[in-house]
Amino acid sequence: MNAVEIRELSKNFGQKQALNGLNMTVPIGAIYGFIGENGSGKSTTEKIICGLLVPNGGEIKLYGEDYKNSDVRAKVACLIEAPGCFPNYSVWNNLMLQATNLGILNSEEEIRRVLKLVRMEGSASNKFKNCSLGMKQRIGIAMALIGSPKLLVLDEPINGLDVDGMRIMREILTDITKKGECTIIISSHVLGELEKVATHYGIVRGGKMIKEMTAEELEKDCPTYVALKTQDMLKTKALLDKKYRRVVEENEYLRVYDSVNSEEVVNYLCEFGVFVSEVKTDKISLEEYYVNLMNGKGGK
Repeated sequence: MNAVEIRELSKNFGQKQALNGLNMTVPIGAIYGFIGENGSGKSTTEKIICGLLVPNGGEIKLYGEDYKNSDVRAKVACLIEAPGCFPNYSVWNNLMLQATNLGILNSEEEIRRVLKLVRMEGSASNKFKNCSLGMKQRIGIAMALIGSPKLLVLDEPINGLDVDGMRIMREILTDITKKGECTIIISSHVLGELEKVATHYGIVRGGKMIKEMTAEELEKDCPTYVALKTQDMLKTKALLDKKYRRVVEENEYLRVYDSVNSEEVVNYLCEFGVFVSEVKTDKISLEEYYVNLMNGKGGK
């Protein structure tokens, strides 16, 4: 059983087809990075999962049940766009309103629990309007976590955050799923940050899922390489091609993709009198993989 199983999902807005037979599988306990360009169908899919939009066709199961089932709907929480908070109310009072609305028993204890989860124990008395963007995002997640949902859907929660804000958000997402009790679907354009926390990925384009994979599968498709520069790149490439199977010129560097280290490559070139002015070891990132996939290069 998976947390989310979607088959042939479709959604039209007038003459515009936002989703065109989208399939999606999210395992229980995953942090599922949902990736795609603007207008690809990410937010539409998330809103349908959360019951905020009605699809035109397809099947959606949450934890093995139809997504309209009231029992399974109670397990789903979301933060889509911005937190629905009263600006002049304190963080505590906004959370108390949410707890009351959900009929939560021991609401004060529950609020203290979620504030601790989002690292905001000392900010409960702050007015929402005086909170930073990062704090507001964390307050929204705290509101969504009230009642311990099994599935949490987050739409762009790390966009616009500073370095420290993104670090805190990574820690929160990891803590939430640590015991496998909560599954997270998170969309983001900040792929470098997403790569640090996601356990699974789904890449969507034009309303269709074009690739689903685990973090381990992504790792295999994103090899480490040695990148270097010399004064004579043409000569250098000719020499490298004689010894290594895959040498590619990319972003003004020559990349050697074989399982080699930089010292070996530099020593080899020195034998032929080629001086290496710059060398580094790197790997293909999620962002580069995504761009290559969108450009029809198979992610590599």
